[in-house]
Amino acid sequence: MRVLVVEDDASVADGIVDGLAGANIETMHVATGGEGIAALTSFQPDLVLLDLGLPDMDGTEVCRGIRSAGQTPIIVVSARDDEIDRVVALEMGADDYVVKPFGMRELLARIRAVTRRTAAVEVVSNERTFGTLQIDVRSQRVTLDGVNVHLTAKEFDLLVYLSEDAGAVFRRAEILRDVWDTNWYGTTKTLDAHIAAIRKKLGNPGWIEAVRGVGFRFSEPQ
Repeated sequence: MRVLVVEDDASVADGIVDGLAGANIETMHVATGGEGIAALTSFQPDLVLLDLGLPDMDGTEVCRGIRSAGQTPIIVVSARDDEIDRVVALEMGADDYVVKPFGMRELLARIRAVTRRTAAVEVVSNERTFGTLQIDVRSQRVTLDGVNVHLTAKEFDLLVYLSEDAGAVFRRAEILRDVWDTNWYGTTKTLDAHIAAIRKKLGNPGWIEAVRGVGFRFSEPQ
C-alpha cells in the first residue's frame, strides 16, 4: 500500500511517516498542495493523508484537485476541529476527517477502514439504470443524462448501498454500520453531509429522500 502524506509541519510528517513505515506502508511526504497534486501521477498513491493548513493553498482546494483527478481516497488530518471545517472537507471530496493531535493506532484504523470500504463494493448487479441515471459498480462510474458525475469514494459507496434496494428505507444506524464501519462512533452529521453532497451533484434532492425519524430512501424523482 502507498500513502501520500501532504503536510507542511515536518515534525508531524516525520511522526506519520515513521508510524506508517512501522506498519509496512510505503509513504511519500510533500509539504505543499501543488506537490501533492503532482505526486498523484509520479507516486500514484492508494490513499492521501491531507493537512488543510498548507503554505501554497488551502487543503480544501487540494482535496478538490485530487478528487477531480480520480477516486483516490482522502483522509484529512487537521488541527481544525470546527464542524464547518469537517463538512466543507467532506463536501470537497474527503472520505474521512481526523483531528490533531491523534494516536497512530487511530490513524491506522482509519486508513484500514477507508481502504476496506473502497475495495469492498460487492453487489449482485454491476450496472444499474434509473431513468437517465446510470451506476456502473465495476468501473465505479456514475452518469446522469450521459454526463459523468464525479463522486468521492465514500459518496459512491453510499449511492451504491442505497440504490441496491431502491424504494426501501435504510435506517441511519444501518447505513453508518454498513457503509462506514461496524465500529463507527462518529456523528451522524457525517452521513448528512454526504447525502447533501450526492443530492447536489445529481442536481435533484428527490433522488435520496429523507424519511423523518428513520433514515433515507433512494428512488427516481417523479
